[in-house]
Amino acid sequence: MTRGTIKAWYLVHKWTSLICTAFLLMLCVTGLPLIFHHEIDAWLDPPALLAALPAGTPPLSLDTILARAAKTAPGNIPLYLSFDDERPIVYVTSGPTPDAAPAQMHFMGLDARTGEAMPPYVSGVMDFILKLHTDMLLGFWAEIFLGFMGLLFFAAVVSGVVLYAPFMAKLDFGTLRRGRSKRLGWLDRHNLLGIVTLAWASVVGVTGTINTFVVPITAIWKSNGLAEIMASETRTPLAAGRASVQAALDAVQRRAPGMKPQFIAFPGVVFSSKHHYAVFFHGTTPLTSKLLLPGFVDAATGRLDAVTPMPWYMQAMLLAQPLHFGDYGGLAMKIVWALFDVLTIIVLGSGLYLWICRRGGPSDQRVREVVMAGDIA
Repeated sequence: MTRGTIKAWYLVHKWTSLICTAFLLMLCVTGLPLIFHHEIDAWLDPPALLAALPAGTPPLSLDTILARAAKTAPGNIPLYLSFDDERPIVYVTSGPTPDAAPAQMHFMGLDARTGEAMPPYVSGVMDFILKLHTDMLLGFWAEIFLGFMGLLFFAAVVSGVVLYAPFMAKLDFGTLRRGRSKRLGWLDRHNLLGIVTLAWASVVGVTGTINTFVVPITAIWKSNGLAEIMASETRTPLAAGRASVQAALDAVQRRAPGMKPQFIAFPGVVFSSKHHYAVFFHGTTPLTSKLLLPGFVDAATGRLDAVTPMPWYMQAMLLAQPLHFGDYGGLAMKIVWALFDVLTIIVLGSGLYLWICRRGGPSDQRVREVVMAGDIA
């Protein structure tokens, strides 16, 4: 590359890095404990013991579960019903309206076999860290802002790779020059660790960006992919008396043999239409367990209107969410994710140090460092 091309790429790398570094440092620091959030939650708040019942005790009807949950939150309507894959527990989320804010929602877990209420969930430190990581405690637009920071981070990674090739033209891979200035030593470490973490940083940056656009992506799915299903909403008015939720689950289960229910979204909430129970099933392998197959049952009549796979962009979003935290390969993969997270923190910190300790002649001097592989007095 010519010196002018290198200078252009250097400026891209410089400004994309400077703009996003502080936010990326926050995301990496808060993301580190979130990699182990299941383990930390189990340690801080061990799961409650369930009643000892004979093996094979059948679960109660979901309609019975909902009726018992309703007694604890009078005036609320059910919003979501979700299932625990490891224990016979059903979680019910209710609120005053379908568009209720999280602070207005009531959460409750019940033993699926007895209907006994589980101890109430108390939000703790991991919930605070997750909220800080997701939107800095500032809401939707802050989440979108962090998505754009993720895009800048990806641009910084790409431009760093482009600059790495001419920089290493005169050096062996992994060279750490000894006996030179402290700044050059950190430049070598920054470049080496940047390349080592390249794939991980790209994956986490892109998946993190995808995760920040869950709401608009879901809105696109509802307005496009569910258009035909929503057209059926004018057929039967949705009265107070609704069809059986258990029957809705059973109807979709017959169309999804070998799959397990994950959650049910009630009419009017984000993941459903204004007229349907949206019953979501998932697979049983590490990969297919992250992908959802929804079925839509008319909440007025109990008619199964459709069981339709989600479009590619929704599937990509579903895969991005667990991949962002390394939640695919058990504890071993989480440890690898944590190691790369720490290395990325060093890359970000060293990049900030190199900018603070920069020499005179702002951009021309930096370009010379790339062209001459840092071989300066």
